[in-house]
Amino acid sequence: MSAETYRDAWGIPHLRAATAGELARAQGWVTARDRAWQLEVERHRAQGTSASFLGPGALSWDRLARRARLADTARRCFAALEDKDPETAAWVREYTDGVNEGLAACDAPEFARTGLAPGRWEPWTPLAVWLATHILFAGFPAKLWREHITAHLGPDAVALFATDGPGTAGSNGWLVSGERTVTGHAIVAGDPHRFIEEPGVYQQIHLSCPEFDVVGLAVPGVPGIAHFGHTGTVAWAITNAMADYQDLYRERLRRTGAGVEALGPDGTWHPAARHTETIHVAGEDSVEVEVIETDRGPVIAGGPEGLDDGTPAALSLRYPPRVTADLGFGALLPLLRARRVADVDRALDAWAEPVNVVQAADTEGGLLHRVAGRVPVRATANRLRPVPAWEPGHEWTGWHTPPRAGLTDGVAVMANQRGPATPLGVEFAPPHRADRIAALLAGKERWSAADMPALHTDTHLASAGPLLDLVTALDGLSPGAAALRDRLLAWDRHMDADSAGAAAYAAVRGAVVRHLAAHPALAPAAVPPAYPEVLQPWLALVPRIAYALEHLLRAENPYGIDRAEAVRAALEEVAAEPPAGTWGDTHRLAPWRALPDTSGSPEPGLSGDHDCVLCTSAVPGLTDRAARGPAARYVWDLADRRRSGWVVPHGASGVPGSPHHRDQQPLWLGGELAPVVTDFDRLTKETDD
Repeated sequence: MSAETYRDAWGIPHLRAATAGELARAQGWVTARDRAWQLEVERHRAQGTSASFLGPGALSWDRLARRARLADTARRCFAALEDKDPETAAWVREYTDGVNEGLAACDAPEFARTGLAPGRWEPWTPLAVWLATHILFAGFPAKLWREHITAHLGPDAVALFATDGPGTAGSNGWLVSGERTVTGHAIVAGDPHRFIEEPGVYQQIHLSCPEFDVVGLAVPGVPGIAHFGHTGTVAWAITNAMADYQDLYRERLRRTGAGVEALGPDGTWHPAARHTETIHVAGEDSVEVEVIETDRGPVIAGGPEGLDDGTPAALSLRYPPRVTADLGFGALLPLLRARRVADVDRALDAWAEPVNVVQAADTEGGLLHRVAGRVPVRATANRLRPVPAWEPGHEWTGWHTPPRAGLTDGVAVMANQRGPATPLGVEFAPPHRADRIAALLAGKERWSAADMPALHTDTHLASAGPLLDLVTALDGLSPGAAALRDRLLAWDRHMDADSAGAAAYAAVRGAVVRHLAAHPALAPAAVPPAYPEVLQPWLALVPRIAYALEHLLRAENPYGIDRAEAVRAALEEVAAEPPAGTWGDTHRLAPWRALPDTSGSPEPGLSGDHDCVLCTSAVPGLTDRAARGPAARYVWDLADRRRSGWVVPHGASGVPGSPHHRDQQPLWLGGELAPVVTDFDRLTKETDD
């Protein structure tokens, strides 16, 4: 490896090399040294082999990865990349070579704990990691929910429950043009919301060579800086566009002496590809998985004999990289080389998956607000629910042109709400986060980079309105419930960790969700179809009610539910056993770890809530713990990159016991940012190899 590695005060790696290829190799090497165990977990997840060391709890994911053909799709995409873009393919190879070199010298304690040794990365492995990370971003299982709730309540209920579902990932982002800043140069800021993992899903990194010098948030296991970056003269950031670009098909399959056939839209039976694979499960017998692929795509649930409960059904998944053999990796090097927004714009024309809303600005005043990614043109029915594979009219007939948008009063806000991506999606996040950010930005004429953390950490909960309106109208309450009502109405509607009012509101909200879920009109929907376990979060009734609560409390057709009585019962229930402390006492971080934490450190209490700008998502009615939240925060200052800032929930190092394993958590909890350092003279040199 011919590169220099430096560290700043937070242990963030800063890499310098003579060529882009050497830099990619160095990025792979340092990622393997800092995140060896994380890379091992991601490699197994991408290949569908994680149950081999995580046990039966990982089996459902492994089945999906195998049946959806994630690793095979990554191989196809890399082969196509070698053919069409050999420079990028060679750059990815350098990265995986660096990963393998770093893994060979790693000393991550998890390997000794599990008795594993690091596995070898292939050139296509980063593509498989990217695909596995994002395969559920478009939320295709929501189509199963729409079908499920329609069967119980009719088609009108679909809109009633339409909101940001429990499995999707969102973000906040905002672009403030130079006319609205104190410096006259733009600011790009925000925070991606994902499941909080330890180590984190984003890696702060600085990549420098004669071709480019970029700081940003990388995805461990993937070269370059895809989502959030600052080159000094141009900066970019993304949020999930909430576009619908994956389809589910109901398949009619039959076995023949030669294998399996699927009924096509032409009315004839066509051979389907079929083979079996073995999944090894720690502590249990291995499991055989039948992998079937029709002309639509891989069968991810059911088969010729139907689902596990005998229901005659099979579902195939059609997703763009499987069709095109393109994951959009051709955009990664041009993004690093970008100097102006026009360069970012051209790079994003090659973007494929996931589909994002992108904002960018440069030092010359250039601005960009567009959708990037590949969304197929097809019938409206495809976007709503599983469609019959044997009927014509459900084919893909081309690709949508990604929409573009401008700024309003010098500002653009993206928070997964309906916006430029509206023509491409079905369900979007409620507008509360976007409206709140826009209102806060409108409250001051000129903004600086140092002002932005106050927006990151805003805790106002606009979605509390419908429930509090019903609380206001209640009378005839017991003395305890009446006192609780008065407390709620005096509450400032901020979900602060130290707020007893927020705790009381959350307790009542959770009780309302449970009462609604138990109502005879909704309770039958609590029994989900027999789809694979990995898809069940989209079919769970309580989270669906929780995230759609304000719609349910305001709907014109309440399906026979007396909502006032449900709120009354919840108020009396909580008054009889009120929460003893504050919101942060129960609203605690619940990060995902491949192995249980043995440190004994308690998880911190959190401010925020699902519809706050500080989006720390509990599941009302089920748990106050937050598995999702800001996986990073960033502020990109185009006036001076050195005034930019960033933070992650834990730290730069994934190695337990490292001084940089959790050293950023106090900043993250307090709404502070670590400074972005790009001057190598201010860094500590680590290696010269």
